[in-house]
Amino acid sequence: MCNDEQRHPVAVSQVMIHFSQRHGVDRAACLLGTGISEQALSGGEGFVTRAQEMRLIENLMLALPDGPASGFELGLQYSLATFGVWGFALRTSRTLRDAVGMGVRYLPLSTAYCRIALIDSDDEFGISLDPGEIPLHLRQFLLERDMATTVNLIKELSLSGIAVKSVVFTGRPRVGADYIQSVCGVRPVFNGGRNRVTVTRADAELPFSSYDQDLVRLLEEQCRLRVRRMDATGLDGRVRQKLLGDMGLGTTLDSMAGALALSPRSLRRKLEQEGVSYREIVEEERKQLAIQLLENTEMKIDELAAHLGYTDAGGFVRAFRRWLGCSPRDYREAASRQTK
Repeated sequence: MCNDEQRHPVAVSQVMIHFSQRHGVDRAACLLGTGISEQALSGGEGFVTRAQEMRLIENLMLALPDGPASGFELGLQYSLATFGVWGFALRTSRTLRDAVGMGVRYLPLSTAYCRIALIDSDDEFGISLDPGEIPLHLRQFLLERDMATTVNLIKELSLSGIAVKSVVFTGRPRVGADYIQSVCGVRPVFNGGRNRVTVTRADAELPFSSYDQDLVRLLEEQCRLRVRRMDATGLDGRVRQKLLGDMGLGTTLDSMAGALALSPRSLRRKLEQEGVSYREIVEEERKQLAIQLLENTEMKIDELAAHLGYTDAGGFVRAFRRWLGCSPRDYREAASRQTK
């Protein structure tokens, strides 16, 4: 069964809200009853629970002019850039086969609600999508959204010559075959054996020009840490939420302890019992957010340092060199080259 407290990146919700606004739906109507704050949305690096996201989806389905039929169109709004480090990791993988493997390993960083399984047969490679665990009233909408997102990500990676081989639905989607064909480049099959999107095995093995072995290792580690942060529970999780929320990454241990109604000594001791220190949490969150901002924004280094809670840019630059062995500027330039 689905866990309503499972957390998803807030960027997934941001795309849905922007999509609905373009269709004339008021922002307040999107957020009605979700409990998602404007602060969480504006921060860009926070998380929302599955229950909050599902309420947002329900609001969209009620308010959008085309109702449930908009699921496929919504899925096309998601790009590799939407998912930050997860999307970047897919782009810099060796082949599509490796990219899909990476994506499935860190699937919580994506938008997928369907159960994903690999397809690796004699003549095709891809994924199947099972929406069986999604609540019935959201099932078709989210299946079509996840199918369209899958197609869109493959299209983004198609600079290496990859084309979609098949798009199959077990039933009949709410969008027409002609529209799906115009998007996917292949005629969809309805009433098939299982929902799936595939390419040929040969295409799955085509090398990506942006492949960088060292960068792949670094990005996979970032994905691992980000999933760990999403899954954080207990005091560790509460501290991370406050650092990324109302208190900020410059918060001292004493201030954090006060906000949690603990003494500094108790906070330090309880975190040690969970196998982490306050300093390690702050460093990890600063590192993750720095990478996201360098990859996805044009913030100046001094602005970025202030956003991360540093008193001066020099402190941030020294920390970044310690983390990754290069300057923030060099990292941004390398990331920019990889996405071109």
